[in-house]
Amino acid sequence: MKLVGRRSFLGSIPGAMLLAAAPQSPRDSIPNRPKVPGTISLRARRRTKESGASEQTLLWPVARTAIIICDMWDTHTCGMSAQRVALMAPRMNQVVSVARSLGVMIIHAPSDTMKFYEGTSWRERMRKAPVAASPFPIINRCPRVPVEERDFPIDDSGGGCDDPIVKPETGPPYPWSREHPAIDIVGFDGVSESGQEIYNFCKQEGIDKIVLMGVHTNICILNRGFGARQMTRLGFEVVLARDLTDSMYDPRTRPFVSHARGTELVIQHIETMWCPSIVGEDLTRVVQGSADSPRGEI
Repeated sequence: MKLVGRRSFLGSIPGAMLLAAAPQSPRDSIPNRPKVPGTISLRARRRTKESGASEQTLLWPVARTAIIICDMWDTHTCGMSAQRVALMAPRMNQVVSVARSLGVMIIHAPSDTMKFYEGTSWRERMRKAPVAASPFPIINRCPRVPVEERDFPIDDSGGGCDDPIVKPETGPPYPWSREHPAIDIVGFDGVSESGQEIYNFCKQEGIDKIVLMGVHTNICILNRGFGARQMTRLGFEVVLARDLTDSMYDPRTRPFVSHARGTELVIQHIETMWCPSIVGEDLTRVVQGSADSPRGEI
């Protein structure tokens, strides 16, 4: 008799059955994560055009920090992109699982898949946060400004898929239906695709520090309503986990470098124009002694 692995078994269960088995909370009372002491130390790399890269240490309280996982779908229209996401997802899950255990809030943002999570406590937790006043209207997509478009380091005007034969983009309906199953959604996690919902929840919970990870570095990480452009403009401190992201870049286009180098160039652009970057390992430990603070001193 062939044994079936846990993930393979779960992947074979219809979404509705998974949701039925997911932990549910009363619709009028959905508990949020406890705010615990602890400080993570982030080696943040920033760039300027004049002096290049430099590092500084950021000390972020876990109670005020959220990780947003952007568009780590179960599949993609681009086969090479889907393959890289599948490789990245288990590594990402390891980092996120440790960060969660330290007290960091985890927000899953697999856009276009909210129907799959409808009715779960993770979805309701985000949806029910009261609307918070923002300094300007929160929009769903934040495109490149002209100066950024002019200096953007890669040509992704054709979509950036690096499959040998690129299929024409037909738009919705898209093939993805949920977040990649190698990434766990558990406990006090949240699920949302909305910049407004995520903003509401962060304001409710006193979160002002955001770690972005996921795909794609040159598109959704920057463009989404919860992406680097809008969140920095809204006043959040934002960093990108540079070892847990990937771009949509085809080496057959400018600047005609490897896919890995294309991603590095986009990360460097973000470090110069929008926010610093870190490595995921920084999210897996707290400063020694910082988790032992007396209750109430967060």
